[in-house]
Amino acid sequence: MAELSEAELDALVEEATVDAYDEYEQLSGFHVMIDEHLATPFQTIVLGVEVTVKKIDLIAGSGIVAICGREEHRQAIGILDLPLPTPPPEGSEWIDAYRHWAP
Repeated sequence: MAELSEAELDALVEEATVDAYDEYEQLSGFHVMIDEHLATPFQTIVLGVEVTVKKIDLIAGSGIVAICGREEHRQAIGILDLPLPTPPPEGSEWIDAYRHWAP
């Protein structure tokens, strides 16, 4: 996937936050877009261990997180801290847009 231009990222940010009145509603808008568009599950490597990203969630105090699993273990990892595989999963441009927007 080619890197998005500033204008393309701005357009995605606008789409995610179009009817949001405050920062929490904007964050919720990004959660919806990432959850709807990011193709899950997918495998990635976290701290040298292969994990499966099972779903995306919005957790108070943590923001948007990826729920990762390996065998019976589960861990929430901040979506901006999640290393993506190469090639990235479909819909990962929404993570790029969120990173572009995030303070």
